[in-house]
Amino acid sequence: MPTAEEMLSTAAVRSLARILDAPTVRAVKLTGASFSERGRLVRDALLADLPTAYGQFERAIRKAMKDPAFTGWMIWPVTEAVAVRAVPNGFDQGLALVADLTSRLTGEFALRTFLDADLDRTLATALRWTESPDEHVRRLASEGTRPRLPWARRVPAILDDPQSTVPILDALHRDPSPYVRRSVANHLNDISRADPALAVDVATRWLTTETLPLVRHALRTLVKAADPGALALLGFPPPAALTVVGPALGAAAVRVGDELPFEFTLRNDGGSEVRLAVDYVVHHRKANGSLSPKVFKLTVRTLAAGESVTISRRHSFRPISTRVYHPGEHAVELQVNGRTFGRTSFELRAQS
Repeated sequence: MPTAEEMLSTAAVRSLARILDAPTVRAVKLTGASFSERGRLVRDALLADLPTAYGQFERAIRKAMKDPAFTGWMIWPVTEAVAVRAVPNGFDQGLALVADLTSRLTGEFALRTFLDADLDRTLATALRWTESPDEHVRRLASEGTRPRLPWARRVPAILDDPQSTVPILDALHRDPSPYVRRSVANHLNDISRADPALAVDVATRWLTTETLPLVRHALRTLVKAADPGALALLGFPPPAALTVVGPALGAAAVRVGDELPFEFTLRNDGGSEVRLAVDYVVHHRKANGSLSPKVFKLTVRTLAAGESVTISRRHSFRPISTRVYHPGEHAVELQVNGRTFGRTSFELRAQS
């Protein structure tokens, strides 16, 4: 992940200060500040430098937009300042300005301020954006209203009513731009965390051969969670006549930094072909001694009646920044079309 300086850099902020002739922005000290702190510091400096009246404020921004250097991560705190100025007295004009700025970076974070102030008004504008000829604006409609937008604060009204943003997604799920469709899939995935049934219902309405990749991406969290509705929609109903042998582990113990080999066999004992979504679950030991499951994608296989297949895998316990390994008993098990099979324990030992 890029550092704070690589995104909202000192050089970018100095360039912003030059473009807007903003002395308070020029004086902002960024050393040691996180990415979000930098954004707030520059936003507040912009508010101190630029006119208080919204009309004059917007004219200053529109003038800066004539400079080709007015682009990149410097736009983020600018859109945040637009939202602060516009909400009290310039709401619709502010939304329009954020949409005009979004192609220079994005306005998705600033949109949260508008959503908090007037959800219905902002969602109505976002729905109109879905008809924009600019893919950046269409994406803003979906990305800016996501329930769990990364790096952004939550909007309680959207979290409380997941259905509220579905009309925007309905308008965009067949968008010609992959950039927009990926945002739609991520948005529906956010909804699935709060209301799985709603997400499956929406995906069912959308599902065609053309939209299958989007639906798969949108339901990925539910598939990992073995949600039966999501799995059935994607063609993986509970297996009626499946024999699973294993997993057989290659070692009873493994050290942090090494790999654990395992293999297993699947046999279709039914009289017709079956499609299988095969995952595996590692139950990691936590600091308090309890076990926490983590699902890992493995493969998708189609087995004819009577057919069997043996699959091997090596799971790495290489140290990573997002997980702390605690020595002690762990376990691995298989997950096939949402059903679990063959949980087997092993010992994880400290790195030598």
